Amino acid sequence: MNIDRRRLLAVSALSSTVPALSLATPAAGSPLSTFGVDATQLGVRAGGGADQSNMLQSAIDKTAGARVPLMLGPGDYRVGGLTLPAGTQLIGVRGATRLIFSGGSAMLAARAADHITLAGLVIDGGNRPLPENGALIDFVACNDLRITDCDVTGSGRGGIRLYQVEGRVTDNDLAKIADVAIYSLDARGLTIQNNNVRGAGNGGILVHRSKNGDDGTLVLDNRIEDIANVSGGSGQYGNAINVFRAGNVIVRGNRISRAAYSAVRGNAASNIQITGNTATDIGEVAIYSEFGFEGAVIANNTVDGAALGIVTCNFNEGGRLAVVQGNMIRNLKPKRPIGTAPDDAGGVGIAIEADASVTGNVIENAPTAGIMIGWGAYMRDVSVTGNVVRGAPLGIAVSVVNGAGTAVIAGNLISGSKGAIVGMDHAKAVTGDLSQESARYANLQISGNRVR
Repeated sequence: MNIDRRRLLAVSALSSTVPALSLATPAAGSPLSTFGVDATQLGVRAGGGADQSNMLQSAIDKTAGARVPLMLGPGDYRVGGLTLPAGTQLIGVRGATRLIFSGGSAMLAARAADHITLAGLVIDGGNRPLPENGALIDFVACNDLRITDCDVTGSGRGGIRLYQVEGRVTDNDLAKIADVAIYSLDARGLTIQNNNVRGAGNGGILVHRSKNGDDGTLVLDNRIEDIANVSGGSGQYGNAINVFRAGNVIVRGNRISRAAYSAVRGNAASNIQITGNTATDIGEVAIYSEFGFEGAVIANNTVDGAALGIVTCNFNEGGRLAVVQGNMIRNLKPKRPIGTAPDDAGGVGIAIEADASVTGNVIENAPTAGIMIGWGAYMRDVSVTGNVVRGAPLGIAVSVVNGAGTAVIAGNLISGSKGAIVGMDHAKAVTGDLSQESARYANLQISGNRVR
């Protein structure tokens, strides 16, 4: 075979620690990343039932030091408590190389170690216990991390846990996770893309920060389904995607189904973009931007089946500034799950409070209201234009209590509502149809709406 300078240097470095190793040779045209050392040459062999943690740890240390991949063949390897140094490249045969957890605080862990790659591995936790906040894969302060084409299954706690990590988590399958499938805290430039999450006890993909600040994680094109709420609460758990205190996060193109609470929930997440997602059979608010956020763009999403479609709220906590545009919302449920505040509304297509533009959305079959503007005095500078609302008892509900701010309601089409545009005192309707009699409310401009 032809050996270029880079390959020769890698082989030379490794041979100084382990003599006479066989090198896994790539097929013609295959990428350089498949070129590495056959783990059997370092004493690591599949099967047998014995714990191979020490042997595999030694092989990882030697190949990582030489900056060459360690290739694991098909079969089962019983391991636990492995520590990955900088430069680790642990490569298996996708769907066939199984690392079976034998115990410890994690199966694979790294601290302040850069340029780590995991690829083509089945990480099987066997439902063995893990410490609180633990995960099968646990990385801290790592740059240029790559986790790709791996299966993570049967975790007694979390699947993948990342703290201060920069890198990419792509094209993985995660299933039967007792707690959270993928958790990131204080990311430093992270992409989570094209993963399948099927079954997690408390959350799908969580992007959190220790305190409010720029994060910029990209959560793109993932498929997430069957997210439960084992730990209870009123929305802290049970979300397919949850962004907390993390600014400038993009959540785009995800397919989400059967989440106990929200499909996408932003809490104090400023400048969040939630675009082009499809959410079905959601237990509470499908897309949520709540508490102390400033800035949310929620556009071109599809929601079919939820207690509420899209909510941007908590002006009382500083939640403000939103664009809600071009979404399709249908087939909503009349009530939220047990555990939420008993006076919280259900059956609403879009609910907004402050400094928001709502335009070009289509809402059908909302049991309470198509669009709800404000909550008591918490309403300011809202524009609702060019929307279509069909089959809602109240087409557009707007707060008219003392202290409520300004709203413009214009050019909307409202079909099949008992009250097209109705003034509200919180959850109670207190006016007739304002599409016919709005002059007595100086804070409202209502014009050009089509009612039928």
